[in-house]
Amino acid sequence: MTEQRTQNELFSSGDLISSPVECLGMTFASDSDRRNYFLDKLREKLQDPDFRKIEGFPIGNNEDILALSDPPYYTACPNPFLEDFIQHYGKPYDQTERYEVEPFAFDVSEGKTDSIFTAHSYHTKVPHKAIMRYILHYTKPGDLVLDGFSGSGMTGVAAQMCDRPDPDLKYAIESEYLADGLAQPQWGARKAVLNDLGIAATFITANYNLPFDVKAFEREAKRILKELEDECGWMYETLHGDAKGRINYTVWSQVFSCPECSGEVVFLDEALDAETKRVRDSFACPHCAAELTKSKLVRLFETVLDPVTQSSMQTIKRKPVLINYTVGKNKYEKVPDAYDLEIIERVSTLPLPVNVPIEEIPFMHMTHQRARMEAFGITYVHHFFLPRAAQALGTMWAKAKAISDTRLRDMLLFFVEQAVWGMSTLNRYKTIMHGRTSSSNVNQYLSGVYYVPSQHSEVSPWYNLSNRLERLSGKAFAQQFAQKNNAIINTGTAANLRFLDNSIDYIFTDPPFGENIYYADLNFLVESWHRVKTNAQPEAIVDKAKNKDLEDYQRLMYQCLAEYYRVLKPNRWMTVVFHNSHNAVWNAIQEAMLSAGFVIANVRTLDKQQGSYRQVTSTAVKQDLVITAYKPNGGIEERFELEKGTESGVWDFVQTHLQHLPVFVGKHGQVEVLAERMNYLLFDRMVAFHIQRGATIPMSAIEFYAGLEQRFVKRDDMYFLQEQVNEYDRKRLSVREVLQLELLVTDEESAKQWLRQQLTKRPQTIQEIHPNFTKDMVWVKYEKNTELRQILDENFICYKGEAIIPKQIVSWLRQSAIYRERILQIAPDLANGNAIETDDPLLVDAARDRYYVPDLNQQIDLDKLREKSLLKEFEEYRQSTQKLKIFRLEAIRAGFKKAWSEKNFRTIVDVARKHSSLEKIIQEDEKLLMFYDNALTRLGED
Repeated sequence: MTEQRTQNELFSSGDLISSPVECLGMTFASDSDRRNYFLDKLREKLQDPDFRKIEGFPIGNNEDILALSDPPYYTACPNPFLEDFIQHYGKPYDQTERYEVEPFAFDVSEGKTDSIFTAHSYHTKVPHKAIMRYILHYTKPGDLVLDGFSGSGMTGVAAQMCDRPDPDLKYAIESEYLADGLAQPQWGARKAVLNDLGIAATFITANYNLPFDVKAFEREAKRILKELEDECGWMYETLHGDAKGRINYTVWSQVFSCPECSGEVVFLDEALDAETKRVRDSFACPHCAAELTKSKLVRLFETVLDPVTQSSMQTIKRKPVLINYTVGKNKYEKVPDAYDLEIIERVSTLPLPVNVPIEEIPFMHMTHQRARMEAFGITYVHHFFLPRAAQALGTMWAKAKAISDTRLRDMLLFFVEQAVWGMSTLNRYKTIMHGRTSSSNVNQYLSGVYYVPSQHSEVSPWYNLSNRLERLSGKAFAQQFAQKNNAIINTGTAANLRFLDNSIDYIFTDPPFGENIYYADLNFLVESWHRVKTNAQPEAIVDKAKNKDLEDYQRLMYQCLAEYYRVLKPNRWMTVVFHNSHNAVWNAIQEAMLSAGFVIANVRTLDKQQGSYRQVTSTAVKQDLVITAYKPNGGIEERFELEKGTESGVWDFVQTHLQHLPVFVGKHGQVEVLAERMNYLLFDRMVAFHIQRGATIPMSAIEFYAGLEQRFVKRDDMYFLQEQVNEYDRKRLSVREVLQLELLVTDEESAKQWLRQQLTKRPQTIQEIHPNFTKDMVWVKYEKNTELRQILDENFICYKGEAIIPKQIVSWLRQSAIYRERILQIAPDLANGNAIETDDPLLVDAARDRYYVPDLNQQIDLDKLREKSLLKEFEEYRQSTQKLKIFRLEAIRAGFKKAWSEKNFRTIVDVARKHSSLEKIIQEDEKLLMFYDNALTRLGED
């Protein structure tokens, strides 16, 4: 009796097996039958005009979409089987299920040299081994993990490798859990739901995450390279005495003219130093000896016949100047001879292979609205390839596409497409890399941009791909992790996922940020070969060529994050990786997350030099960030509807929020002070929760701080629930020191936090404070530079030598043996933490002119005076008719907060729009942006 196998087992042996398979609860006689069944279903769906109207539907005809797809697991369009996958593998949300997981707040260090990680290049990636830590922490085997911006699919790889981890990695992770006092992780595959707008991205994702026959792939790839040798090998031959060698790469140099004598200058012939292998900054004209630099040269063009349009076209003039080749096992270099030039000329007369795309380059930012490419004579995709490269790539592409089995065909295209950029004229000739003579000229294109170099390395397909084949079949996929269909891939916008509410167990995502990378533009070259391209209309980036600014980016990101919020189960977690150096973009993503309903519980930086995550203690974004947020459960949301605007609503939120924060983060004898547990960030989170839900804020910061002191337990400036503090105290005994937050002073608000931290340690004079304050100060250019003394006087109290020395200063004096002895002489019964009444000159002089942190009642009085002053300044901004460039942000915040509490949303919007410079500042300030965006929403304005 034939044993029925699931689709999950098909490709583990290396041989295709025609046995019954199960897919989404249905049984098929073979995997081919499974594929044909779902292809027919997808074909029917593609005939539906409404289906094609889904936002972000890719650009391509039905047959090309079907050719790329392997349904139900991957479709090169919105996947109509997503909901079936979710229902089949997912577990319905059960509000009675106990789920108590703190945010992941531990160091992670993973390099980017793993063979799987490097198996295919993409514009941005997070190492899958790092993602595994998060998935193991937040989920259990069989849970659904979503990444709506999957890129190259590393989240899916991580989810599946939880079932088949590398033994060394498994040991390392289990050791980390043991060292951190955590229960051992639950190993086992998670189900991955992977989405991306880009065709190039989902194609890579599918080939990383769906099972395939590794041995058949290796066999067919070698066959293609061998047949390519038989058909195109002559194009890459060169003479070596009486023998023939195989060309590795031919170096082409642009030809310029001298501005002095108009003589032709072959750039590399004159600029390259033969001994050092470096390009000289200046060199002599070979004709008139004038001193030249590259910027002085005039680019030359030549007229050629376009093989597609059969019309003449101008392209930059190039000349082959060097050939690197191999004879036997030895490498040689030579100047091209007549034989080489004759082959180049012969190849140029051949017709363009039918698989080479001939599409016109569109208007897009990455080609400077096409002007940059037109300057090099490149207006169509096929212009990126010299004739020999076009012949080789076209031949390989045709042979890969001729394979009938979809998974094998896609893997072969996955293999061949990696040569597209490297065999184009974008590939640079690199003589020096990392300060050393270069030994390779494979894939030396400038990443993230279409850049045509002055010296081009035209590599042979074997030189480009042979080592990569070995890495793919021998390392990356040798022990194929994707032996089961644990992933489904959707091509479309994350703003329209089209499956059930409350169905996803965890989200890990690395979305685009601002205008860092233009994914659709960069994917265009490869997608042209697939003949299915990204519909960039809903792409969440800042793109001037497509008239998308920062507000558009925030709106698009909000739509995606709102969809994340809809599908994530309540009380579950989302991890967002953020790459950007601009505060405005960071604030936009934060505001989008908060507007969607998420509550941020932890923000840490990825320290690339140290390879670890550390807490963010400043709004200045200099490094990659890891943001952890949760979806509040239905209970808090329902209660808040009844309690919002009341003190009960405030403390209900804080109680719930503290449950979602890490209790203890420590290692190597140190414990971190967690910023999210400190009073000012708890206040910020409470305010954000209220504003995003349209509620008034029922108390001031000082009233909130007083309430924290009364209701929660304080340790090391952090607040805990009663049931959490025992764990903290127990673990606190195991460390030697508390690792304080390192605060950077960028504005008045952070200056207050910095001063509070310093003065809590010990009362200080302004002379003592000033040097360190100046050292840690990087004041933002648009913030009015408030004097240190003014900040101190408005927020702290200075002892002027009065009869009663305040308890804060007395506590500090008692740390000194001299002062302690004198205090005991004056007040032998004085309890620790009390003030002392004395005119003793030793004590009074030591205490005089020292600023200290006031009691809560004193702070309330100070805040009332300060708020009155701030609101007065805000009123001046509101009435001003002058063009202002700098503002006191604390005054704007105070004014916006008061207007919000009075439901005077129009004032917020009008003041923001009145000063054009303030509108830009608002994008840089998360608190102002929150008030402004929500005021716009309340007014129904864009």
